[in-house]
Formats: sequence, C-alpha cells, structure tokens
Amino acid sequence: MSVSTLAADRSVCAPLPVLGRDVTVPLVTGGEVTYAALDYAASAPALQRVWDDVAAYAPYYGSVHRGAGYLSQLSTDLFENSRRTVAEFLDCRAGDQVVFTRSTTDSLNLLAAALPADCQVFVFETEHHASLLPWRNARVTYLDAPRTPREAVTTLEAALAERDPRGPALVCVTGASNVTGEIWPVRELAAAAHAHGARIVLDAAQLAPHHPLSVQELDVDWVAFSGHKLYAPFGAGVLAGRADWLATAEPYLAGGGASRKVTRRTDGGVDVEWHDTAARHEAGSPNVIGAYSIASACKALTEAGFDALVARERHLIDTVRAGLAEVPEVRILSLFGDDAPRVGVISFVVDGWNSSHFAAALSAEYGIGVRDGLFCAHPLVRTLLGSDPQTQGECGAPEAAPGERSLNAIRVSFGAGTPDEHVERFVGAVKELVRDGAKWNYRTEDGRCVPAV
Repeated sequence: MSVSTLAADRSVCAPLPVLGRDVTVPLVTGGEVTYAALDYAASAPALQRVWDDVAAYAPYYGSVHRGAGYLSQLSTDLFENSRRTVAEFLDCRAGDQVVFTRSTTDSLNLLAAALPADCQVFVFETEHHASLLPWRNARVTYLDAPRTPREAVTTLEAALAERDPRGPALVCVTGASNVTGEIWPVRELAAAAHAHGARIVLDAAQLAPHHPLSVQELDVDWVAFSGHKLYAPFGAGVLAGRADWLATAEPYLAGGGASRKVTRRTDGGVDVEWHDTAARHEAGSPNVIGAYSIASACKALTEAGFDALVARERHLIDTVRAGLAEVPEVRILSLFGDDAPRVGVISFVVDGWNSSHFAAALSAEYGIGVRDGLFCAHPLVRTLLGSDPQTQGECGAPEAAPGERSLNAIRVSFGAGTPDEHVERFVGAVKELVRDGAKWNYRTEDGRCVPAV
C-alpha cells in the first residue's frame, strides 16, 4: 500500500479539537500539568465534534427498528444513515454489507464464526491478538514475521501455493501495526490472496484513523475497525465487506432483530427464518449512539482532509523519531526499517530501564500517558525484543536488572488531536529521564508500576 504525504509543515493542519485537551493531572514532584495523552493506539480521545453530535441527538433517543413513534423512527433513520456514511467512508462496493459490532475484536470473531466449512486461514505472527486468535475453528497457518514488505508478499504467496486450491481460504492482515506503526502492503497482499483463490480481511484498527481507506482500491474482501480508535467513544465497531459468507452463516447472535419470521411447529419446536442483510448479525437492540458516533467521526475526518492530517502526523512522527535517535540508550522497534511508511505509533526500549518503570515515570513526573507491555501482540513484540517466549509480558513482567534487556516495551502513539507541545514534552522527558534518572522510586503493585511512597 503506497501512501502519499505533503511536506511536513505546522501550518498545514491544526490539531482537531478532542475531549480532555485541557485536563490537568498532579505530578509526584508537586504541582499539576496539562495531560499529554499519547496512547491513541489503545483508545483515541473522542473528537469534540463527535461528542457534540451525540449530545445533540441524545434527547431524541428511541428504540431502533422497534417502534412506530417519532423518536423511534428518527433513531432508525439515524442508525441506517450511519451505516451508509460508514460505507462511503470505506469506499465500499455495491452490495457490500456494513455490520455494526462492539469492536475490531468482535468484528473478526463474527467473521470467524461465518467461515465456510473447512476454511483455511493464513495469518502472520505480527498480528494483534484481535486478528491472530479468532480462527480457532478453522485450519490456521501462522506465518513468520517478514522483515520487508516484499518478504510479506512472497511469504504469503509461498504459503498459499501449498494449500488445497479447491477449499475456501482467508488471509487476515493488519493495515498498520499497533506495535511499530508500519503500514503493510495491503494491496499487494490482496492481489496475492486473490491470485490463489483466497479472500482477505483487513484489520484496519490502526489504519482507518490515520489514512484514507478504500475497500475498492485495496481490493480487500472485508475490513474491520473500532470506533474507540477512530475518535468515537461508546464501544462500537464495524465489519464491512462481501455479503455472501455473512448471509449464509448462522447468525452471530440469535435473537430479535436477526430473525425475519419465527413460527411454532406442530411437534412443539420452533422454525426461524433469518434475515440475509446486516441485521442477521445484529441481534438485540443496536447501539445506535455508538454507530452514530462512528459515522460522525468518519464525517469529521473526511471534512478535515486526510492529506492535511497525514502531513501533520508525518511531522509529529519525524519529531519523535528524531528526538529518540539522539538518545543512544533508546532502540526503536521496527520490522521494515526507518524508511517504511508508518502511522503515529512508535515502540521502543531503553537500555538499563524496565519499560514499565519508565512509562510510570513519564506519567508520574511529566504527566505523559503512554503504554508499556506487549500491546496484545505478544509474538511480534517478543520477536522484536528477542525475549524468552515463556516470560510474562505486560506490566507485571519481571523487572530487568540494570543493563539487562527489557522484557517488554514502551509505546507512544498520537494522531489528529495531538498538539505539537505534547510530543515535544515527551521527547524532552525521555532525554531527561535517561540523563538524570527518575526523580521517584517505583514499584509493581497489582500488575501496575506506581510511585513507591
């Protein structure tokens, strides 16, 4: 997948207004500071625009698809219009379905439940657990981490060439890594999959918030993403793509909304006629506010213009990477190298530091929120760290002695709502911590690293 950017220039685009931009937090060293939220890859702050849209709708909330009253009709229209907005944002094909789910994880588990019998799945070890683990009822081939985009394509081609060409197959691939931020060659992988009679699903959780995404241009069969990474709160997600496997699979959940007709049989049983639309997999009262918040975020990003957003993010990425490069003790984790296109996600380790303690010091002493651990991508991070696969990997990892290799990593991530000041404060804090050490002692408590008092 190729990504074009404009020249990095601060005047290209201002940060989009997000909730929490003025929140202050206490420091263990005294006083307060404006919080620098640099954990967008886990959950991005909601856009102010999204929050305002939801607040304006909230008084008109009503049951979706289940009422004749005005508010129910309005809510139903809002819900279905949100589906159309998402389809436009993704540049879906005619006939594609947009199914609202709870998250990327939920979307990919839904697709896993809809796989045809005896389907073979191909997935790289580099995937987030959301796209690595759902395929338990399929024949899964796990592929080693490639070291170049071209190697990713050739590795997949070789694996697909060995499969039974008569059976169904699915390739699952990330659009942008939640660990390294590197953008994967999605279009080329899709071409390889289709050349060998396989389909492909794109985990776009980290790609959709940062770059324009076209299902038709990338030629993927399905795409999954989460609202909470797209500047939309409320626990909603999307699975969009081809209808045939979804329309013939057993409903993901059985219940009202998924069924078109239910009748009693003379033998006392029940016959069910299920919908063959997206409703087939949306049983129960839908999360209309979640769906609307995703649609609002899609509109906000489109109206802001991805060219400007990408250009500004490129500037932030360059600022962080250049600053970390000035610290010899810092090693940035990467599969594809420095020149690979990437989104605003950067993971690194610091020689002589336990990553959990370093992240805790950034929070407690500088008011900077980052992530530490293995980022729900354990095989990938362990491959990049070269660590023992038997060691624990999240915040409760055994502490590394001074000079020893860290057993987990630190991740800084940012996006459309990040001010320049936040990344500049982060770079300065890293340099100061490495040079002078932490001002406070830290300990592990209930799997979290906290100041020792």
